[in-house]
Amino acid sequence: MDPYDVILNPIITEVSSRILEAENKIIFAVGLKTSKKDIKKAVEDLYEVKVERVTTVITAKGVKKAFVRLHPDYKAVDIAIKLGVI
Repeated sequence: MDPYDVILNPIITEVSSRILEAENKIIFAVGLKTSKKDIKKAVEDLYEVKVERVTTVITAKGVKKAFVRLHPDYKAVDIAIKLGVI
């Protein structure tokens, strides 16, 4: 899959910004039919980082969120700055 079809947009809220700093995780809205392996590969290709773990959840509104934990050598804050959300 094309990485741009997998990752729709970053989700930045007050809670997600705390998760970003405290747990080294960044949250993305992703396509409903994407797997965790697709999400991991897309994030690693797009942002040139190493992903440690991907957790997904589908909200009541039908949006699939991916919580992407980065390897300790990389900082989620750096990706957020690249995206222009912080």
